[in-house]
Amino acid sequence: MRFASIGSGSRGNGTLVDVDGTLVLLDCGFATVHVEKRMARLGKTPADLSAIIVTHEHGDHIKGVGPLARRYNLPVWMSFGTARHQRFGKLPERCLFNSHENFAINGMELLPYPVPHDAWEPTQFVFSDGARRLGVLTDVGCCTPHIEQQLSGCDALLLECNHDAEMLQRGSYSASLKRRVSGRHGHLSNQQSAELLGRLDNTKLQHIVAAHLSEENNQPQLAQQALANVLGCETGWIGIAEQDAGLEWRDVV
Repeated sequence: MRFASIGSGSRGNGTLVDVDGTLVLLDCGFATVHVEKRMARLGKTPADLSAIIVTHEHGDHIKGVGPLARRYNLPVWMSFGTARHQRFGKLPERCLFNSHENFAINGMELLPYPVPHDAWEPTQFVFSDGARRLGVLTDVGCCTPHIEQQLSGCDALLLECNHDAEMLQRGSYSASLKRRVSGRHGHLSNQQSAELLGRLDNTKLQHIVAAHLSEENNQPQLAQQALANVLGCETGWIGIAEQDAGLEWRDVV
């Protein structure tokens, strides 16, 4: 089992998960030509994909879904709530899932779970090969006991560290946008993500990656320091899924 990022942030998101050759793209916020270039850096092409999975309908997560699916004849999985939005155009195959029920794509098991975010039915995921678990959590305004239950005991975690609270409040965003970002249906700050991490069982943790960092309201070293303080590790052990460079493959063994 392994995972990588083709880019993470407000200008576009996409995470690759590979389980024994079953390769899925979690969200696609990039034009097809950019997906092709970004995947090529990781030694893959969209023709290698088994499916696209959608977490929610915001543009930085879906604007490339329809064109990519049509060009490469890919099934697209989404929650029933997300499917209410007609922003995808005609898809080769639209597959709906219940955000409280597991489903499988070939040998990959996907465990969706609902999260508080300002979308219709936003979900995040735990991916599994039956022995190892990768937990993904971005685009969430606050943590819930159910989120903690899903992410506890994972072998790898990709966690949102969207903003530094002080930088956000001092920054140039409008008052309403600041309230939206920091609200219960917005995005996790470094400190909120660190507090969540501290409540999880991390005894099996091999990788942790900070994701969806704001380019204006955060700095990678601040996110790394917040998470490293909880784990008692060197800041360099905390990975960063960058907006342009993404994240190289991480093996979960």
